[in-house]
Amino acid sequence: MAGGRIARISVLKGAPCGATWEAAARILNLPVAEALVRIGLDVQYFCTANPAGWDPIHGKSPVHVAGKIHQKALTAALGRTEDRGQKTEVRGQKTEDR
Repeated sequence: MAGGRIARISVLKGAPCGATWEAAARILNLPVAEALVRIGLDVQYFCTANPAGWDPIHGKSPVHVAGKIHQKALTAALGRTEDRGQKTEVRGQKTEDR
């Protein structure tokens, strides 16, 4: 984080189709709130899973599930950054340095 923007990102685990790495590269230098939206959308865009392959249990396509998983992972990573004392802005709410 630098100035409320994503300054650096490391992918520890990613989707087998490679969408994680593509999406992660595209959120660099974005404001946190925008990055949280963008990561999910970009993963869905770059994902090669069949979007017509609806999951009968959850009623969603694997592409939509992948987008939500990536958004939650970024939110968790930002929370860990916040725990280290860096200032972040998640969903429009600013937090102070600790």
